Amino acid sequence: MENRSDPYEKARAIFRKHGGALRTSEAIRAGVHPRTLYAMRDAGELFRLSRGFYRLADLPPLGNPDLVSVSRRAPDGVICLISALAFHKITTQVPHVVYLAVARASYPPKINRPPVRVFRFSHQAFDAGVETRTADGAQLRIYSPEKTLADCFKYRNKIGLDVAIEALRLYRERKQIKADAIIRFANICRVYRVMRPYLEAIL
Repeated sequence: MENRSDPYEKARAIFRKHGGALRTSEAIRAGVHPRTLYAMRDAGELFRLSRGFYRLADLPPLGNPDLVSVSRRAPDGVICLISALAFHKITTQVPHVVYLAVARASYPPKINRPPVRVFRFSHQAFDAGVETRTADGAQLRIYSPEKTLADCFKYRNKIGLDVAIEALRLYRERKQIKADAIIRFANICRVYRVMRPYLEAIL
């Protein structure tokens, strides 16, 4: 009789090698048989993060499951605005969607779960200030705190000027101010004149 634990152990090892989470296509390319994958899902050994994206169920709970899921399904996008503020802990807002920036000329990703709000950035604004951070074993492309502040003022009519001002105030309280970087990104986003009085008052 075939030892059922062997393909399961191989699959678990493949998942762990990739941070514990894989999309169906990635798992199959890495050597997990589709039958094994779905059997592990049905047995509760894999947790479904979103459509076609699974994680080992015995791992500690994710701290940022929505960001991880969206980042894996939209690898060319960048976490932005309120989602980035929350990640950097410079907002009291609790984002109910994932805010994602994409290049203006690109096609937005089709993601139904978790909910995603997509913003199209110009080429220069899209490329500026991108950082790679690790969250729950996954790599996230996310804007730096300073770039995020500039973005929030640029999109103040969509997220609220009060959100942008609060983020600037909370950023100041961290006492790790990079004023030159904020000004540089404000110029890239063409909002320096808008931000200037708040920068002079808060920074």
